[in-house]
Order: sequence, then structure tokens, then C-alpha cells
Amino acid sequence: MRTPTVLISGASIAGPALAWWLNGYGWRTTVVERFAELREDGQNIDIRGAGREVARRMGIEDAVRAASTGETGTEFVDSAGTPLARFAAGTSDSGGATAELEILRGQLSRIIVERTRDRTEYVFGNRIVSLDEGEGEGEGEGDDGVTVTFADGAIRRFDIVVIAEGLRSRTRSLVFPRVDAVRELGFYVAYLTLARTVDDTDLWRWHSAGRGRSITLRPDNLGTVRATLAFLSDVRGLDELDRDGQTTVLRRTFADVGWAAPRVLAALDDAPLYFDAVGQARMPSWSSGRVALLGDAAYCASPISGMSTSLALTGAYVLAGELATRPHRTAFARYEEVMRPYVDRAQKLPPGAPRIANPRSRTGLAAMNTVLRIAGTPAAARLGGLASRFFTPPADAIDLPDYPPALAPSP
Repeated sequence: MRTPTVLISGASIAGPALAWWLNGYGWRTTVVERFAELREDGQNIDIRGAGREVARRMGIEDAVRAASTGETGTEFVDSAGTPLARFAAGTSDSGGATAELEILRGQLSRIIVERTRDRTEYVFGNRIVSLDEGEGEGEGEGDDGVTVTFADGAIRRFDIVVIAEGLRSRTRSLVFPRVDAVRELGFYVAYLTLARTVDDTDLWRWHSAGRGRSITLRPDNLGTVRATLAFLSDVRGLDELDRDGQTTVLRRTFADVGWAAPRVLAALDDAPLYFDAVGQARMPSWSSGRVALLGDAAYCASPISGMSTSLALTGAYVLAGELATRPHRTAFARYEEVMRPYVDRAQKLPPGAPRIANPRSRTGLAAMNTVLRIAGTPAAARLGGLASRFFTPPADAIDLPDYPPALAPSP
């Protein structure tokens, strides 16, 4: 039988994970990535619930644990850095604001890419500019395919194409040109990496500063600290400003904020900056013909959900398993049937999010701090863990299907 072929656009997490599974099912996989090389940067992410079970089935759980950020829990602080409440890291597959498995996004990507390089063709510094699909009479994967034109002028043909890009995927718009895919949440986050100091800890420290603003510091395993400046805004398009414009917005927004704000603002002069408008991908369908969407391009739940990485890994597992056992039309339909309820749960953010953790008024900030103090007491923990329930996303809310075992790469 002819070996089926797939082009996957995006070399972050979902794309390489799909390649891992399809390689094991005998597919010939190609991954195209618009960046010139694998990106080792990125902030802290966690792997929970079904995503963690998929990581186990891929045989990467131990590697992820070895690359852990070392974050030991979450601590909320006031403007002077005085702790208001502290919550230990989770000890289960899903629980806690800090999950048991925390890793930098770039390091998880590297772990998966390293395990697929021998069987996957990686094309860096290129991207898809057009897709031309022709269908045959039947459903067999060899009936026809998708002709792909790349930015460098190359033209190739594949049985199917999977778009595993980010929330604001350009390639998705080639397939769904009239779909407004992004639901904006009115929330911006700036990410920076700082030099670690003696005052830094292994806790995820979080300060809500009122007027819809918050600042956080998180440890990593590289001897540095990952910082965020987050704020609510009704103004759209701030993420489209140039670096100087974004820096100006951040300095003005956080000028009167205490705790670590002056340190983070000072780092804006020379630290790498990633400025993001937070949103969700709400797509009426995740496939069209021989092209499917995966990960954030299909169903980004936003960083607020704590679910994006688990959705990426779980979606890759399900899509690959369906493609290994069914013709592509049926496989795409089944993939959506299995994943859609899980995604719907993930996209239902905690009540009031993101505003509840970023109060605009003094009254709202005082109320939030009072709730945190109560939730962080030993008595509250003994009564069932209010904080644990609030911080635990629905990462287990899916029964993973069983598919034929994939042939793992040689060690």
C-alpha cells in the first residue's frame, strides 16, 4: 500500500505531537514552520489530565519532569510583596494553580521534536501561501490530495494538510476566509524574561494591582525568572503596535504599581518582549475537505484556561488515531465529535475570568484579597479546598479513545 502523506503547519507542540503519532502509524510526515529555527523561548505551561496521559503514552512524561521549572506553588502578594495567601503545587494529574508538571513551552516543543526528527521532515523558515484541493471519486487517501504552494515558490502535494498554528493563524484564513475565528477577551499580557535575584523564589508570585492590572513572576529551570504584565482594556489592536508603542503602553499602565513592577518595567529597555492580546478560537468546524485544524488554530482556550497544552496533546492523539483507522472525511468528523465537548468545557473559563483576578475597583480588589486569605487558610483546605476547585481546570473531562498502538521511535 502507498504510504499516506501529511503536511503539518506549525512546529510548536500540537504539530510535532501529531507527527509523532502519525509516524508511528506509518505516515510520511512533513512539518513546516515559518520561523527559521525551533524556538526555545516561551513561558511556563502545564500538562494536565488527558494531556498528561497522552504524554505518558508517548513515553515523554519522565523527560518533561526532568525539565520541570521547579515551581513549588502559587503565592498572592500585596503591593509591598507581603504574602496574602499561598497554595502548594498540585499533586495529581490535574489539580492546582501550579500543576505537578510545569515546563517552558520551548522545552516541551524540543522534547517532542527531538523524538520525531528521524522520521519527520522539518522545513524551517517557510510557510504555506496557497492550498489547492482536488477530490477524487472515493474516500481513499490516495484518490487525490492538496497542492501546496510555499513562500519560497516550492509546490508539493500531500494527502492531507493539518494547520497546527496559533490563535491568529494566517494559514487558517486561507481555508476559512469568511470566518471570524477569534473571540477577544479584552485582556493583554506582556511576557519578559528577567535575571534572577536573591529575592526571587520558586513560587509563582502574583500581585493584583487594581484597575484591571496584575503582575506575576515565575521561576524557570534556566536560572532566570519569567515575568508578565497583564491588564484589561477595551481598546483593540494594542498588540499590533511596534515595540516602542507597546513599551509606552506598558510604562503608562503600570507606572504607579508597586512590588516588582519597577523591576519589570526597567527590563523593557533590553529584554525580549512578547505582547499578546488574549483570546479564544471559536470555529464552527475544524476541517474543510482534506484540511484540518489542530491545537490553538482550532480551539485555543486562552492561557487563562490552563488547558491549551493539554488540548494540543489530546487533540493530536485523537486526530492521529482517527486518521490511522478511518478515511479522512470520517476521521475528521470523528475527531471533532470526540474533542468538541472537551473543548467546550475548556473554553468555559472560571466565572468572571479574566476580570475576577484583575479587579478594576478598590472594592473588588479588597474582596478578592479577602477571599484569597480565607481560601489559603489550613481550615479552608480541610473543608475541601475551595482554591483547589477554582484553580483546577476540566483537564480530565474526556474519555480517551483506544487506538491501535503506535510504533514508537527507536531510543
